[in-house]
Amino acid sequence: CISAPTASPFCSSMERHVKTSHLEYVVSKVEAWRYNPADEDQRLPHKFEPNQPVPREHLDELGVLIWKLDADNWENNPMLEKIKKDRGYNYWDVVTLAPGMIDDYDAKVEYFFTEHLHAHEEIRFILGGGGYWDIRDYDETWIRFRIEKGDLIVLPPGMYHRFTSDTNDYVKAMRLFMGTPSWTQHMRPADDMEARKEYIEKVLQNRFVAHRAITA
Repeated sequence: CISAPTASPFCSSMERHVKTSHLEYVVSKVEAWRYNPADEDQRLPHKFEPNQPVPREHLDELGVLIWKLDADNWENNPMLEKIKKDRGYNYWDVVTLAPGMIDDYDAKVEYFFTEHLHAHEEIRFILGGGGYWDIRDYDETWIRFRIEKGDLIVLPPGMYHRFTSDTNDYVKAMRLFMGTPSWTQHMRPADDMEARKEYIEKVLQNRFVAHRAITA
């Protein structure tokens, strides 16, 4: 592995908090927990009682990158520009997911909450509001984590996930992309995609191989 932010999504959290010249990359201390599939509004936290927290390091193992940046000065943020340059993000735009700010808001929220993956990284810098990402764990159960203003999230290609706003119904985010932008959602099942096969090989199978080696 090499130093953040050019590190592989599969590096440890310790390697993602480093200083380069005068800039310091800070891993966001997001809250994560086991998702309770209760029949209630998807925009609620969906925690078990008692809560079943998931360590931040477990998200690292699954390939999720989450940094904390200054969202108030995003238009002139040297940290953001450093991440763009080092990770090759050459395209960005800003979108707002909120009633009245996007056509067919309810339909869009349901669409984003349908389990899917992407052939490329999904990168979002949260400029305002908040919501929840759900990602599949090794055992296929859901892990939910909350994102808020200032979080920059990178989900690896091939990871099954979904997103929902919270009950405030407001998320403003910068979308970043490497190369030609493509926002295509590949709905599950998409196991024949190369991105999925690579994710399984690099992340999911590695975990089970390591576990068998320890218990053998």
